[in-house]
Amino acid sequence: MITHIQGRLIEKNPTEVIIDCNGVGYFINISLHTFSQLPTGENVKLYTHLQVREDSHTLYGFSGKAEREIFRLLISVSGIGASIARTMLSSLSPQQVIEAIASEDVVTIQSVKGIGSKTAQRAVLDLKDKILKVYGLEDVSAVSSNTNKNEALSALETLGFARKQVEKVCDKILKEQPEASVEEIIKQALKNL
Repeated sequence: MITHIQGRLIEKNPTEVIIDCNGVGYFINISLHTFSQLPTGENVKLYTHLQVREDSHTLYGFSGKAEREIFRLLISVSGIGASIARTMLSSLSPQQVIEAIASEDVVTIQSVKGIGSKTAQRAVLDLKDKILKVYGLEDVSAVSSNTNKNEALSALETLGFARKQVEKVCDKILKEQPEASVEEIIKQALKNL
C-alpha cells in the first residue's frame, strides 16, 4: 500500500496532480479541498489511498490524514464509490462531512451530486457511530451547535431568505460564537442579511 507520496509538483489541476518522485511521475486524483490546500511551491506531500481493481490501479491523494480517513469511511458505505466520495469532499470540507453525518443532516449529504436520499441515510446509519467514536466528544459539541444552525437556517428560510446566503451568514456567526443559541443565531443573521 502506498501511504504517501512526496516530491516535485509537475502538473496541477482541480481534479488531479502529477508528482515527480525520484524520476517517476505519479498521476493522483484529488478533491477540490486538497487542490485548495496545495502549497504554491514545487515540493508537496500527499497522503494517498490506492484503489486496486481488476482493470485499473487508481491513486487518490489528500492534503491531510483526516481527509483520507473520511474518504475511506465514505467508500465503505454501500452505494458510495471512490468518485462519489471524492465529489463529496470537493463539495463539502472534511469537517462539514463529519458534522453532517454526526448530526444526521441527510439534506446536506444529499446535496452532493450523485447521492440520493437512500444513500445519504445509509451513510448516516453506517458512519455516525464510527465518526463519533473516532472524533470524540469535542465534535459532539460541534454537533449541538450544528443542530442550532440547522434550526436557525430553516427559520430564516421560512422568512424568505435564500439558503446559500443564510448558510454563509450562519457559518460566520458560529465561527465567532460557537455556543450561540438558535435565537442568537437568528438575531445576528437578521442584522447581517
